Amino acid sequence: MEYVERHILPRYNDFGASHDLRHALVVIRESLALARRLGVDEDMAYVVAAYHDLGLSGPRAIHHLTGGKILAADARLKRWFSPEQIRIMKEAVEDHRASASHTPRSIYGRIVAEADRELEPDSVLRRTVQFGMEHYPDFEKEEHWRRFAEHLLGKYSEAGYIHLWIAGSPNEERLRRLRAIIADEGRLRAAFDKIYDELKL
Repeated sequence: MEYVERHILPRYNDFGASHDLRHALVVIRESLALARRLGVDEDMAYVVAAYHDLGLSGPRAIHHLTGGKILAADARLKRWFSPEQIRIMKEAVEDHRASASHTPRSIYGRIVAEADRELEPDSVLRRTVQFGMEHYPDFEKEEHWRRFAEHLLGKYSEAGYIHLWIAGSPNEERLRRLRAIIADEGRLRAAFDKIYDELKL
């Protein structure tokens, strides 16, 4: 943990507000809670969560693969984990993306994927606006609104591509509440306006 806290987690400060250190710490906290509940190795769950988005140092489209490579290449981890554990953790990082077309290959992949969803509605809405403002700085407000609404519908609605991998996780209730907001365009627009105006100050 000392190594991760000193040398790994600070890297998240380079990834913008939507994937910053706060996000990494949430994923770690949620991953550890799920690992305890499921009775699996908490150290492995911790490492997977800590490394899961390090690939954002390169192209976003392959950040899950890059992150797995970063984990597997970290010689310090070999002091504490076997080659088999490192392989499993690498694959878990590779499998964490919400848009992945396959089921995570291990319980550690399912844990980090579930934790990475960060489905508390206020957090999802704020991070979606933040991402748009970071990556599309020339957009006017209405362009941000359209991107925001399209993204939420495509990913989180009843017809969206998001999957939950652990039955009975707190994310089931969080996703239900988020979908209720997405289904109500007036409520969704009000939430967007509030967050957008706050971030523009």
